Amino acid sequence: MSSVILFQTLKPAATQSNLLPLVSPRTDQQIDFSQHFQDLEIEGSILIYDPNQDKIYQHNPQRNATPFLPASTFKILNSLIALETGVIANELALLTWDGIQRTVPAWNQDLNMKEAIQGSAVWFYQVLARRIGYERMQDWVTRVGYGNQNIGSATDIDEFWLEGALRITPQEQIQFLQQLYQNDLPFSERAIAIVKDIMILEKTPDYTIRGKTGWLGFGSETIPQVGWYVGYLERGEQVYFFATNINIRHPKEAAARMELTRRCFQDLGLL
Repeated sequence: MSSVILFQTLKPAATQSNLLPLVSPRTDQQIDFSQHFQDLEIEGSILIYDPNQDKIYQHNPQRNATPFLPASTFKILNSLIALETGVIANELALLTWDGIQRTVPAWNQDLNMKEAIQGSAVWFYQVLARRIGYERMQDWVTRVGYGNQNIGSATDIDEFWLEGALRITPQEQIQFLQQLYQNDLPFSERAIAIVKDIMILEKTPDYTIRGKTGWLGFGSETIPQVGWYVGYLERGEQVYFFATNINIRHPKEAAARMELTRRCFQDLGLL
């Protein structure tokens, strides 16, 4: 596997939205970012797309074209669907905690959507999914064209993004994020604006990062789990989309998703 991050020029997209095409673009230059993976002792991939210059910066292109369970990154779409269908009124409407003690203390209380997405509360989004229902959920996932669009059967309604049949590649994650950024999804402006707001992870005078992490539980030395970090960085009128996907063998490696992404942006002079 190549340990080189590639500067690649993309062919112009066929649509006005100029989405990242799911092809292998011609490589113009190479710059070595593999040291970040070595220093953090992780395996995985990263893809950063700069639509301003129509370029991608990529490490491990084979993995970037490989489908994975979306895990909690699906909360972005789940939020949009819940708001659009009215199963929750807004980002501040509370859902009542069921009293079941879970491993993350912050989950063990009543939560609103803003708190739930920031804390990645699984139970909250399982409630939303059950309220949306199988048929409506499948309809929206199909209309959006999210990943392989396979949410399984009706019995999978509250877990298909965690251990079901749904799969999405890092490339497809970036396509979805571009559509979100461009308001080019089949949702109301209100729903999109709310979700963009609750996705803010960092805001400074110079830049804003909107994103979502995902983690498919605890792994082992022989069977690593997958960790996601997807989103976009805004600097003034410029935007840069990213999808980071790594193996997680120990809980302490989860933080590497954000650190790796940050180091790559720093090398590009964006942070």
